[in-house]
Amino acid sequence: MTPEFSRIERLDTIGGDERVVSIAADEGERAALAARFGLVAVERLEARLAIRRGANGIDVRGTVTAAVVQACSVTGDPLPATVDEPVALRFVEAAADEIELDEVELEGDALDVVEIEGGGIDLGEAAAETMALALDPFPRSPRAATVLKEAGVVSEEEAGPFGALAGLKAKLAGEDRG
Repeated sequence: MTPEFSRIERLDTIGGDERVVSIAADEGERAALAARFGLVAVERLEARLAIRRGANGIDVRGTVTAAVVQACSVTGDPLPATVDEPVALRFVEAAADEIELDEVELEGDALDVVEIEGGGIDLGEAAAETMALALDPFPRSPRAATVLKEAGVVSEEEAGPFGALAGLKAKLAGEDRG
């Protein structure tokens, strides 16, 4: 399946000297990305990326910026959000024997590794995924707490061990009066 926002850089055009590539999603691509990621809208998605071939693959560093509208996870209210996220990726050829790698904690300056598929790297898809990962997965509007309380949902503090004790204390106080 072709991604909604695809900007392929062919491998044979990427050399050892750094080259800066700027990309931006058009209106149709933004609408398709909004549908894919469950957003109300993607108003802007841009990336400025420096690419170069290194000894271990294609290194990509830069920034993804976006303006989106998310829906509050409680009320559905529209919530504007912005993204200004650094990107540090290394695209590598697929391993011949597809060995399974253990999870490794990346250092602060380490690059996330992405497998190369076909004859190029997709900077648009990398930007779209970066945007999606940078967003709050459970955005809350200012009125979310009120709506939850009215629906009978208790907060973590009220539901925690001390919240249960407070409820018991109130119950016992009521029995003392009766």
